Amino acid sequence: MASPHQISVRVYYEDTDFSGVVYHASYLRFMERGRTELIRDLGIEQRELFDGDAELGFAVRRMLIDFVRPAVMDDLLTIETRPTLARGATMELDQRILRGEEVLVTAQVKVACVGGGKARRIPDVLRHRLGLEII
Repeated sequence: MASPHQISVRVYYEDTDFSGVVYHASYLRFMERGRTELIRDLGIEQRELFDGDAELGFAVRRMLIDFVRPAVMDDLLTIETRPTLARGATMELDQRILRGEEVLVTAQVKVACVGGGKARRIPDVLRHRLGLEII
């Protein structure tokens, strides 16, 4: 992918802690939405993968997060997602959360494709639409 996939997310009261700052776990939900919408925008519904013959889903295997600046209630955030690498059953992505041009959070994410309790090869159609070659 030449440019990262983007979605917008508004910060609501439920996303914050007692001080009105976004609670750290809320960023995980925002990034999950970014990964889900990336796949949906490629024309692949995760529900179809899960309910299909192979019963595939994705599980986060590893995530390295850098919390740079806090977001607060009512902020409009942009979630950027860029797939970077595929290896058999795993895929790596870089994600950023921004407020305007200001970077608030960066993350390196490794997800595993799973089905039936086992690792499964990433479907070729998904890998090709993401523009990733398996190494």
